Amino acid sequence: MTDPLAKLDKALSSGCAEAHLVLPAREGRSGALIRASNDAEAVAQWLAEYRDTPQTWRAYRREARRLLLWLDEQGAGLGDVDRETLRRFEAFLADPPASWTGPARPEGHPGWRPFRGALSPASRRQALVILQGLYGWLVEAGWVAHNPFRLMRDKSRRLNNQAGRIERYLERNLWDWFWRWLNRPPAADATPRQRYEQARRCVVFGFAYLLAPRIAEMAAARMNDFFLLEGRIWWRVTGKGGKLAEVPVPDDFLACLKQWRGALGLSALPTHDEDTPLIRALDGRRAVGDNQLYRLIRRTFDRAAEALKGEGGSAAAVNTLRRATPHWLRHTSITHQAQAGIDLHYLAESARHSRLDTTSRYLHTEEARWHAEQQRHRLTPPTDEDAPRVSPGR
Repeated sequence: MTDPLAKLDKALSSGCAEAHLVLPAREGRSGALIRASNDAEAVAQWLAEYRDTPQTWRAYRREARRLLLWLDEQGAGLGDVDRETLRRFEAFLADPPASWTGPARPEGHPGWRPFRGALSPASRRQALVILQGLYGWLVEAGWVAHNPFRLMRDKSRRLNNQAGRIERYLERNLWDWFWRWLNRPPAADATPRQRYEQARRCVVFGFAYLLAPRIAEMAAARMNDFFLLEGRIWWRVTGKGGKLAEVPVPDDFLACLKQWRGALGLSALPTHDEDTPLIRALDGRRAVGDNQLYRLIRRTFDRAAEALKGEGGSAAAVNTLRRATPHWLRHTSITHQAQAGIDLHYLAESARHSRLDTTSRYLHTEEARWHAEQQRHRLTPPTDEDAPRVSPGR
């Protein structure tokens, strides 16, 4: 796909305005409170507000870029969007043309496409939430006259930050199979590189499952982020919004860490001055970036899906593995911790949620109890054993 806004990428990826991009300046910008001569520069300045949170920046960039690419194809700009335009854009997200979709590719690759496929309802909603925030900022900046998202009044689809329970996770039995598959002994003729890659996959997925990090936090983790305090091991992490936290490390992750360090030829536990990457490239020294780590996890899920299919696993489980993304691991971790009975307060602290109601989205116990209770409603009367003990005539 030829990107009609190739120069836009330069502005968006740098987070700053570049000299004269593709889109022309529009009328009515004399009162703008930002220095921008076109829509691309205005969006780049909005993105610059998120430069300290790389994962958020990338997600916002992706959605803004899709909108700008689509508007360019329509011969329109940000200031032309009205309620009817939003309806057409929503329909586009639900069913993008084949020329807009393709497998994941690095940006700049000739096979890169803006979409891997049609967005799910949840993904479409999230895209519109992000773009609503973009337009709110552009209105304040004097770049556009109104926020068309404010006209979306259907209560069932209103855009806000409330969300239902978390459903994008691996159920316990699927996770158990996956972990056993991941830890199968390598073949007798496995090369040193293959053994190294297996050890790396085990520490990556063990880290993700046991400590629920975001992918940027995994990529940024250093060996001496794991430290001893009064006989207990903790993980020090700078998370979303630059917030510093210290999280208890489960014994199972210590086992993963020791195994990984053994593969690297290091002592069992890090020292306080060991300021080196936790997750490393194939040379065993350099750090891996967020995108490299993302691709490593996705490739592993794809391989696991093929293995499960070959073993006769259910089509639903195979499909779950194929759809799974790195962030599903965080959802899986928090969900399984909740199911294990970890106190909600401690679970929120470990997940680094600022609000308990965010953590409560991972609780599925009420649904399980509800389902069990519903089984009392039968097509035929219960047997004498099951009948309630009440006196006749009551």
